[in-house]
Amino acid sequence: MNVTNQISFEQTRITDGFWAKKQKLNEEVTAKAVYDRFSDTHRFDALSCKPLSEHPGWEPHIFWDSDIAKWLEGVAYILTMHENEELRTLAEKAISDILNAQTQEGYFNSYYQVKEQENRFRIRNNHELYCAGHLMEAAVAHYKATGERYFLDAMCRYADYIYQIFVTEQSAEFVTCGHPEIELALVRLYDATGTEKYLELANFFVDQRGNNKKDAAIYDDEPRYAQDHLPLREQTTAEGHSVRAMYIYSAMADLAKKNADEALFMACKKIFENATQKRMYITGALGSTHIGEAFTFDYDLPNRTAYAETCASIAMTFFAQRMLALEPDAKYSDVIERDLYNGILSGWSLDGKSFFYENPLEIDPYLANRITATKTKEHLPIMERVEVFDCSCCPPNLVRFIASVGNFLYSEQEETLFVHQYMSAETKTEKGTIVQETNYPNDGVITITVPDGYRRAAVRIPGWCREFSLNLPYEMKNGYAYINISGETQIQLTLELEVRLYASNLQVQENAGKVAVGYGPIIYCIEEKDNGPLLKSIYLEKKPEFKREYCEVCGVQILKTRAKRLIPQDGLYYDAEDAMEEIPLTLIPYFAFANRGASEMIVWIHKLM
Repeated sequence: MNVTNQISFEQTRITDGFWAKKQKLNEEVTAKAVYDRFSDTHRFDALSCKPLSEHPGWEPHIFWDSDIAKWLEGVAYILTMHENEELRTLAEKAISDILNAQTQEGYFNSYYQVKEQENRFRIRNNHELYCAGHLMEAAVAHYKATGERYFLDAMCRYADYIYQIFVTEQSAEFVTCGHPEIELALVRLYDATGTEKYLELANFFVDQRGNNKKDAAIYDDEPRYAQDHLPLREQTTAEGHSVRAMYIYSAMADLAKKNADEALFMACKKIFENATQKRMYITGALGSTHIGEAFTFDYDLPNRTAYAETCASIAMTFFAQRMLALEPDAKYSDVIERDLYNGILSGWSLDGKSFFYENPLEIDPYLANRITATKTKEHLPIMERVEVFDCSCCPPNLVRFIASVGNFLYSEQEETLFVHQYMSAETKTEKGTIVQETNYPNDGVITITVPDGYRRAAVRIPGWCREFSLNLPYEMKNGYAYINISGETQIQLTLELEVRLYASNLQVQENAGKVAVGYGPIIYCIEEKDNGPLLKSIYLEKKPEFKREYCEVCGVQILKTRAKRLIPQDGLYYDAEDAMEEIPLTLIPYFAFANRGASEMIVWIHKLM
């Protein structure tokens, strides 16, 4: 391990450009939109834990507390940057309701306190510890944003009670949570308080997963679903429910760093390699099937039925960031960037009000209509974003993620500054203020002013970049250009942005003969709205030439080229011919698809050979 320390978003202000606009949209539109829909669906009402007789017509759900907790965490991150009285007031009301309903021993769960008091810590897959973990993360964020301890102290009492039940008494009906998350939350609680018990509890849950006789499989008798098939240190492949997987892998990486645990580190490396090289979509998305919202097997990456949950992409960035803290290698920051601009943003509408849970790489409204007409049971993702889901974990996850995106910019190791991502920002450190200026990803010119105190800067060269230039001498290592510096230094990096065509491993058979189009970190798609129906009849030229055009709505470039389309014939079947017509073709960023109504869409496009 070659450990580095993350420079927190709390020290960073995104000043301009693509991500500044996204953060503004998140604060001014998305945070309140999520609040409103959660209010409509009684999620906030449930926090008071009033008896069912006092609110006929609705009941709390097992994971509602986690939805609220992620929203609270996101609001705390927004308040860390600057004051927003409306969001602060709404958040404080929710926190007050939680604290007033919390039991004397420290327990809080709006579902169990109202519906199943007798079943506390008896049903492994009912998200009890998952909800608790998200509340702990929210409390840490609130404490850092406000300096007030009341929410943090309340969640410390909850963590103390969980320790009592699971470690001291061992009186719960299970040992580890069916949905991992509390493990990484406990590490954060330890970091905020210094209380060793919380780190011990995190270690306990990680050590016991797949390593005890009390936990039963929770989905279709398949222990892989909850990463239970082996002790975590023995696992080598990304398995099961993709969000659960990435959360437990994140905790493993956290503990590998805290404990200098080489076995955990090596398990994480093998899992990361398998996930990203054999089980990840080109958009950075994870999860090949709706059955268990899960990984399946190597190279099984269907486009039309891709589950590709937004939360899985967010969780992958958490895992990759933690791996980056264990060894500075661009393969981790490249995955973060791939998800930043593709797998995560696709879950969020351009107007900030609606969301995708699933993010397919192909949409066919005609097939969807046929399935409806014939009443077949094939699962297809929805074709337009909605404002709230029954399982609405993704919207508040986006709120907290966008608000804290500055977390991914930098880390440091003694006198070395690592530059991982590119966005205009000012970051205050003990050594001075780091200033980054760029119009990335719309151009590749990046200026970084490094303050006196650092003696070396390591600047990531993205994997998609074939050519770059630096104004100072450098040495390449693991995808980073290492530059020796003295005193305040201005680094100018120019990444040559170009359109690239990507092919799949031949074992991803449905992509054979097709390419995906990328420009810088962004993956593109084509939609019926721009190019007419029957997109699979379109072929890119052997050597296509692309023109770029800035799209104000998208905030990035769209691409235009000439392509060929098969000329349709009247008969059902006919002699095969090479008859094609030339057409203009417009490609939009994948993250912008389905913002103009239901429309055919594909990422993988046929290409003439």
